[in-house]
Amino acid sequence: MFTSVLMIEKALTSADVEFVTTLHGEEPVSFHVLLQPRGDQADRLLRAIDDIALGELDEAAHERDTPEGKDAAALGKQALEVSLTALRAAGSEAEGRLIEEHPLDALKTLVDEVDADEVIVLTDPHYVEEFFHRDWASRARHKVGVPVLKLFSHSKA
Repeated sequence: MFTSVLMIEKALTSADVEFVTTLHGEEPVSFHVLLQPRGDQADRLLRAIDDIALGELDEAAHERDTPEGKDAAALGKQALEVSLTALRAAGSEAEGRLIEEHPLDALKTLVDEVDADEVIVLTDPHYVEEFFHRDWASRARHKVGVPVLKLFSHSKA
């Protein structure tokens, strides 16, 4: 069985689930999902810049409405459960947890713990962080010791 650690920031869409569950053809995959809610990972200004870069001006104007702290954690738990249910329904093994602090430390720990074959980072584009190589995938490549695949979410959840 192939073991993937999947880092996400919101609930997986059906297109996301289909994409990640078919990456390895017919080989069975076990997913270990880490979710850090979007409101907990970057400041409002960077999220707004990303929205503007994507042409989503309405989203940029409403970044102040993005839940943070305990509100983000409650939505994160729900998004994690939706994602795990969808992965299991697609025939994969799946378990997961919320990341509360230091996402790359949590990632490294989990990769070692489950002897992962790869890391998949599946997020919306984060242009500012990616430009400066401060996004999760860029930083993880220097930390985890397994291949890291950066994928963009197929659509809004």
